[in-house]
Amino acid sequence: MKKICAILAAGTAIAATPAFAQDATPAEAFSGFRAEALVGYDHHRSGSSEDVDNTRDLKQSIDGVQYGGAIGYDFPLGTNLVAGAEAEITESSAGWDNNNDKPNVFNLGRVDAGRQYYFGGRLGYAATPSTLVYVKGGYSNQRYNLQGTDGTTNLRQRLDTDGYRVGAGVEQKVGQNAFVKLEYSYNNYSKGEFDFNGDTPDSSRFNIDTDRHAVTAGVGVRF
Repeated sequence: MKKICAILAAGTAIAATPAFAQDATPAEAFSGFRAEALVGYDHHRSGSSEDVDNTRDLKQSIDGVQYGGAIGYDFPLGTNLVAGAEAEITESSAGWDNNNDKPNVFNLGRVDAGRQYYFGGRLGYAATPSTLVYVKGGYSNQRYNLQGTDGTTNLRQRLDTDGYRVGAGVEQKVGQNAFVKLEYSYNNYSKGEFDFNGDTPDSSRFNIDTDRHAVTAGVGVRF
């Protein structure tokens, strides 16, 4: 009788094991701390309210490759919803070639896009335990490196701009902890200030209108 009870108990435990595994929700597959590397296409343009392009020869945008990294933390909200916070820093190769004889407006003169900080949150829907679609939004700070010359003296300054970012993307699990993602984001910078070197105080903040569009691919790991 004891042998029969032991066999039945073992069988019950084995049968229950898959049930425990099935208790995990799709959202839980995307919870926890994550770190990722990013690379993608970057497009900066003077905003629509500052469009003074009355000739096709007037260059109002710069394009390049952005690259950097991000960290974040996500937690499940029920069965399929995921919420999280994230921070990102990137650099960009976008810039205007000073040897280009086309006039450039871009609100900023001769310019190279520099580092960018982003802090925000995202809300996602786990369509399956391996696929997450999400929207995001938050604060974005973009630095532009400016250069001017009178033919003899070169003047270099930095312009820090503040604004917001919104975007959407899809994240796909690869194996147990790794993932890949593809994301589109739009940034608008509406405030700026000149960042001077040394002890010179930064300038007062002023209004600008600059747009940034990016399509970014990422690869990361979740801990």
